[in-house]
Amino acid sequence: MAEVCLKGLEKRIGHTTILHPLDLTVRDGEFFVLVGPSGCGKSTLLHLLAGLDRPTSGRILFDGADVTELEPRERDAALVFQTYALYPHMTVRDNLSFPLRVASGAQRVDRKGKDIENEVQRVAGFLGLKSLLDRRPRELSGGQRQRVALGRALIRKPRLFLLDEPLSNLDAQLRSSMRTELRQLHEELKITTIYVTHDQTEAMTLGDRLATLDQGRIHQVGRPHDVYAAPANVFVAGFLGYPPMNLLQARVGSEGIAAGPFQFTVPSDLPESVRQQGVTVGVRPEDVMVGISADRHEDGAVSGVVRLVEPAGPTCWVTCDLLDRLARVTVVGASASGYSPKIGDAVTVSVRRPAVHLFDSSTGQRFGSV
Repeated sequence: MAEVCLKGLEKRIGHTTILHPLDLTVRDGEFFVLVGPSGCGKSTLLHLLAGLDRPTSGRILFDGADVTELEPRERDAALVFQTYALYPHMTVRDNLSFPLRVASGAQRVDRKGKDIENEVQRVAGFLGLKSLLDRRPRELSGGQRQRVALGRALIRKPRLFLLDEPLSNLDAQLRSSMRTELRQLHEELKITTIYVTHDQTEAMTLGDRLATLDQGRIHQVGRPHDVYAAPANVFVAGFLGYPPMNLLQARVGSEGIAAGPFQFTVPSDLPESVRQQGVTVGVRPEDVMVGISADRHEDGAVSGVVRLVEPAGPTCWVTCDLLDRLARVTVVGASASGYSPKIGDAVTVSVRRPAVHLFDSSTGQRFGSV
């Protein structure tokens, strides 16, 4: 296991900055997730950690030791690629044992033959691969190939485990089961793990902590629930969560904050600069309630028309037109309440308080809630 510390790490290619200078610490034994949209620099960061690429500036430390200039084989870090990268001509047994058979230097395994086979049997056992050891990759399903790729990395007993979107090629049901397996595996082995994904569900369910990246910058680091509950800025608010947070441009007046058809109380500590430049109001879809027009008596409710209904099991995602504005809202258990929204319905929409986030319109930074 290892603590990973990045100090001023930067990556440029020509005049293009892929990663702006960043500082980050991943704790010993932690499952840490890097999440962000495609092209944000998260895979580049993982390759720098693995030694497949070199930073333009900055340092990488494992347990306080500088490994920035070390070759990949000298870092004792195992990388699992998105495409599995299994040797097609080898059996599962040979794919698993390969790292032990070719290891050198500090990672060299002196034991041969029976000892290597024992290690293969051990790893195959907890990954459910024992019955597949004599098959080749083409004879395996996507999930089985993924487990082989994980096993090939784990059999080395590395101090750092790097996963580059390993579940993106699997179907939804298999991704769900593999998330469970990965988390259980981490609980058993406690190997420091850095996991790259663009999937927010994976980020929220797998990580002890997560970092959100965009355009080569880290925007926020924290526990998944904390980041979701208090996003640092407009990017994090709009990216983390599905459906995404409703973000409405608002103006501050003497009567309150006007965000489209909604009115909110002005916080007493609202900075004067924000009063002049305006605010962005953010509301999670699950904090917006939809009801039939007869329910207009609810305080703060406004009129709307249903434009789109997306049933998703017990949850129904509804897009409403509110005074020429589209706001996506979520109705949980609509059928149980006796009302199922339909396209064209006249409805009332209200916001649950205090679940309204306020962002500075000029900087995008969050400064409070109402």
